[in-house]
Order: sequence, then C-alpha cells, then structure tokens
Amino acid sequence: MKNSAVHRLRLVSMPEGLSFLLLLVCSVLKRTTSFNAVPVMGMVHGILFTLYVVFALMAWAKQRWSLKRAAGIFVLSVLPGGGFYAERVLAKEEGEGYPAPAVAV
Repeated sequence: MKNSAVHRLRLVSMPEGLSFLLLLVCSVLKRTTSFNAVPVMGMVHGILFTLYVVFALMAWAKQRWSLKRAAGIFVLSVLPGGGFYAERVLAKEEGEGYPAPAVAV
C-alpha cells in the first residue's frame, strides 16, 4: 500500500526539479536575450517548491525519518536535478522501484 505522505512528496519532486532547471534557463535567457519568462517560471517554481517543503515535512512526521534523512530530502530540493534523484529515492522507499530492463534470451 502506498504511503500517502511519501507518495505526495514523490509526485511533486520531479515537477519541482524540472521547474528549477527551467527557471535557471529562463534566468540565463533573460540576461542574454530579450526573452523574459522569469516572472512566470518564478511563480510556478515557487508554488512547487512550497508544496515540496510542505509534503516533505508531512512525510518526515509520518515516516519518522531521522534528522539526517529529512535534511537530505530538503537539500535535494535546492540542488539542480535534485528533484529527479529524490523521486528515485522515494520510489524505492515506497516499494515501487523501477523495473529492471528486459534482457533478450
């Protein structure tokens, strides 16, 4: 059975990671071209980041993670690409893991 707190955190971790990377790209484009999507991407990333932090706090309380484990999950939210790694880690914890690739026999 899926733990709802970990599952919610897992669902928001990948979009949060993607929005962070897109925000970085938009920041570079703003300074090098006339394209300015930072206000829009900033808002989207802000909402997803807030959801990530709230869901991480909920998962921490429900799963009774150690402070070290919870801090690791929080640090992943501020690293570029960290949301993708967090999703993989949480998938394993949730027991779904990624299937092994099929091998032709």
